[in-house]
Parts: sequence; structure tokens; C-alpha cells
Amino acid sequence: MSNSHPLRPFTAVGEIDHVHILSEHIGALLIGEEYGDVTFVVEKKRFPAHRVILAARCQYFRALLYGGMRESQPEAEIPLQDTTAEAFTMLLKYIYTGRATLTDEKEEVLLDFLSLAHKYGFPELEDSTSEYLCTILNIQNVCMTFDVASLYSLPKLTCMCCMFMDRNAQEVLSSEGFLSLSKTALLNIVLRDSFAAPEKDIFLALLNWCKHNSKEDHAEIMQAVRLPLMSLTELLNVVRPSGLLSPDAILDAIKVRSESRDMDLNYRGMLIPEENIATMKYGAQVVKGELKSALLDGDTQNYDLDHGFSRHPIDDDCRSGIEIKLGQPSIINHIRILLWDRDSRSYSYFIEVSMDELDWIRVIDHSHYLCRSWQKLYFPARVCRLVLMVNK
Repeated sequence: MSNSHPLRPFTAVGEIDHVHILSEHIGALLIGEEYGDVTFVVEKKRFPAHRVILAARCQYFRALLYGGMRESQPEAEIPLQDTTAEAFTMLLKYIYTGRATLTDEKEEVLLDFLSLAHKYGFPELEDSTSEYLCTILNIQNVCMTFDVASLYSLPKLTCMCCMFMDRNAQEVLSSEGFLSLSKTALLNIVLRDSFAAPEKDIFLALLNWCKHNSKEDHAEIMQAVRLPLMSLTELLNVVRPSGLLSPDAILDAIKVRSESRDMDLNYRGMLIPEENIATMKYGAQVVKGELKSALLDGDTQNYDLDHGFSRHPIDDDCRSGIEIKLGQPSIINHIRILLWDRDSRSYSYFIEVSMDELDWIRVIDHSHYLCRSWQKLYFPARVCRLVLMVNK
């Protein structure tokens, strides 16, 4: 006979592994309600359970049921106020069987279930539930998921929520879930440079949030708005009528906007880690340079003088170069360039970035070096829309 039944785990000869049978038998106790000696009451629904099983599986219940308090008395009834019956049903099933089915549950129930896993000290369950929530993020649930992930300091789920919101910022601002964010979660979102939506839209969304949450400190919320990024018309016709910002704050924003160079403004930009954003996929285009499509084709193996490279003539004014316009303002701190290396020539160059094609900031200056082949260039992160490379 073979022990390779599809429902049984493989075990070596001489080893017996009937954990699945154990799980089924203990799980049957929950369903049959036999030998129960404690009852939980959740939303007026009664849940008979077994002290010894709960204590064996959970330190929280061990302290609650055997700690000498009122709950440790025989046949005690314990009301639970901070959860729903659906989530507690899932938790009991997990405690008794080690199994939980997440795919058929609503997001609200899953978040309650996650809260119970955190409260009662089931880190593996917390991790597994967080991983599943990462796969079902959408505009309707991302805000409440972020709120819970932030509350319980769940780094992976928090990061995934932030990435999703960054890439769908305007839709998130207009969602119902945005109005239900806690103040802490709200500020964590809108203060980030990578939450890249027009500042007017951010202001209007925060204005709606303040109306929906009238007891909160509106002055602290409005400090998250980057007023100098708004036009004079928006400041006078949108911000001023709201009455949430003082005339001095508006005048200060106008002063900063008029007296600062463009690249010194605190812009927001899309952040897409570890991906080449200078591609057609992300809407980038070559606005100066010959063979404009070659730069974006991604082929770094097959190239010659007429294929695979963008190029430009070297002029005396040192302003002609290869200029790339990104699909949207983006946060960048790393550029990789493959210089022509099919002969013995070397190149000196510099790289500048800009938001408006008028004010440029030089981020790399290799104008006094002789460079060949791959260039892996790092610099302090900047928000930009245009990248210019000039050979000298």
C-alpha cells in the first residue's frame, strides 16, 4: 500500500504524520459544541468553546481563561465588543483547525479578522492575511486597508497600499474611503512626495475631509497642502474662499512662487522603484536627438551606428544634446547610460534635469572625465519632467 493519497502529506518510511486527522477531529469539537466550558458573546451571537484548546493555541486566551479573573470561572460568558461575529467565527475556525478561507469574505470582515490576529497574537495568521490583502487592493478598499496596516505597523501591507495610492492618486482622492481615513493616516499619505496629484485636487479633497471630520484640527490638515505649487488663480479663487487658510499663508505662497527658481519648489512626482521610466510604456519621448525611437527600445545587445542608439552632434555652445521628456513628473535618483563603445572613443558629458525646460539643475558633471560604455549614475532624489544629456 502507498501513503501517497492526494490529501495526505508525504512522509518517509517509519514516520507517521496524521496532522490532518488531528485537525479534523479538533475542528469537529467546534462544530459539535460538545464539552464546551466557556462561551463568547459577539453581536448577541453565542460561541461555545473549550478553554484548554484556546489556552494551548493563544497566550491571550491563556491569561484570560486561567488568570484567576472572572472569566476563569466555570461556564463563564465573555462578551467581546471589538469585533464582528463573522470575523470571530473565522478566528475560532483557525484556532481549532489551523485553516482559514479568505477568498469569499468581504474586505471589512478580512480587516476585522486581521485585527483579531494582531490582538490575540497570531503573527503567522497576520502575515498570511496581509499578503492576501495585498492582492485585492482597489480604489474602494485601499484607504481603509492602509488605515489598519498603519495602526498595526504592518510594513509590507503599508508599503503596497502606498504604492497603489501613488499610482492612482486622483482616483483615491475622490473615493469615499478617503473621507473615512484617520487623521494620522491621511497626513501620512498626502505628505509624501510620491503622492503625485495636482495640488488643487489635493486641496479640494482635504477640504471635503475636513467637512466630513469637523471635530479634527483643520489647521494641521491644511499644512499638508503645498500652496506654492498652485497657480495664482487657484490660490485666489479656490483656496481663499474656503476660509481654512489665512490671507498671510496665501500671500506667503505667492511670494515663494514668484521669488523661487522653479527647481527649488517642493514638487510631487511619481515614484516607480527599480523600473526604467524612460520608456514608451510610461509615456516618455525623446524631444531632442537623432534616432528618437532607439533610446527607448530597451535593446542593449544589438546596436550599431544606425540602430539602437540615439545621438546628437557636439556643438560649441554645449547645449545640444539628447533630451527626454518623461510621461509625468517623476522622482529619480539613478540613471544608467550606455555610451557608444564599439570603437576607442571616449566621451565627456553632463546631465541636467528640469520641470519646465527653462530652469535646469545639473545632477551629474563628468565634463572633465573620459567615459566609455555603461554609466551607472546616482544623485540626490529629485522630481523632474525632463532629462538632458550633453556630450562635450
